[in-house]
Amino acid sequence: MSSASGLLSDPLYLMIGFGIIMLITYVILINLWMELSYLKKRYRKLIYSVEDGNLEQLINDHIDLIDRFSDERKSLQKELDRLDERLAKAITRVSVVRFDAFDQSGNDLSYCIAMLDSENNGIVISGIFGREEARTYVKPIVEGESTYKLTREEEKALRDAMKK
Repeated sequence: MSSASGLLSDPLYLMIGFGIIMLITYVILINLWMELSYLKKRYRKLIYSVEDGNLEQLINDHIDLIDRFSDERKSLQKELDRLDERLAKAITRVSVVRFDAFDQSGNDLSYCIAMLDSENNGIVISGIFGREEARTYVKPIVEGESTYKLTREEEKALRDAMKK
């Protein structure tokens, strides 16, 4: 018989071996218990040290708040898109040209106003002022062109408005 099998069959050595294993197990158990206790203290401090309630409630309240803000942002984005569509059709390009329709009147009393949207649709208004009378003309503009013949001043007002 070998000496190793003799040690295993001796009850004294078995008891000493099991005692050492139990001692190591107790040390590990005490260490784990202390670490768990420390983690519980930190958890309680984290959860309950927040003003006006606990951290869990605070986090849940913030999640609700973020959801509400997200819904409001979506609503505002829809409104912004709607306003962008309307603005595309709004008069945003305006140009005014003043001129003397009749060489003898002076003072550049006559004018042309070109008013266009972002797609160059709109109108040109001309006001012709003389000594005895005044006349106003309106000509439609579609995609930067008019079906009516434009005067030199109306053309200038239209070109200037389309540049803006």
